Amino acid sequence: MQLTVKQYDALEHAIARGHRIAVFRRGTEFLVIPERLVLRGRRECIEARHPTTGDHLTLWLDETDSVEVVR
Repeated sequence: MQLTVKQYDALEHAIARGHRIAVFRRGTEFLVIPERLVLRGRRECIEARHPTTGDHLTLWLDETDSVEVVR
């Protein structure tokens, strides 16, 4: 998946403000709090944590179907 400029802006605002995002991947929805948008090698990923357990997750953008900010 390639994010649009508008989606990048929304993701950056969610990271700065601590808002939740919904990431859909292979029919599964991940509701997480994004912490960083990182480039590793040639791949972008969102480093996030689970809002309830605090577990850290790495979500690769090229493996996701869609990303939405939850307000």
